[in-house]
Amino acid sequence: MTTISITGKQPGKTAVTISSTVNPAVKTVVPVTVLSRNLLSYGPASGDGLTATINGDGSLHIKGTPTRQWTGLSWKFPCPVHGIVTFGGTTISGLGGVIKCLDGDGRQLGSQITVGSNGVAIPDGTVSLQLNILATETTPTMKDGDIRIQLESGDTVHEWMKPGRF
Repeated sequence: MTTISITGKQPGKTAVTISSTVNPAVKTVVPVTVLSRNLLSYGPASGDGLTATINGDGSLHIKGTPTRQWTGLSWKFPCPVHGIVTFGGTTISGLGGVIKCLDGDGRQLGSQITVGSNGVAIPDGTVSLQLNILATETTPTMKDGDIRIQLESGDTVHEWMKPGRF
């Protein structure tokens, strides 16, 4: 028996054809969906003086002046993975990215995960994640720029990839 490994190069749908010329000849087509390694899920949003839109490359464009420190934008989505994760990428000066792990009742489990965190364990019982982009300045200033952040499985940082879900 032979084992073959296939590595997806970019997100999308494709098919793998497996065939044999041995008698009887066999041919099977297996549909394959390659997912983004970026596990975040976000979309357009506004709140607390900020507006987020999605750029063509999947990054977030943030514009506006936050109303006060530690306020900003928030997205909640089902937890797509358990185990060890890395949260990294680029933000805008004066804005920080954090992820909260939430239980089924919406209560935070463990400490929040900040941009630049490698090898952090998702707590047992986590049902959903909440991504927050927050003002870190005591007196927030106008923002107008792009953010490319990524949550991925494991403890290795990879090049940014757009999320698979918007």
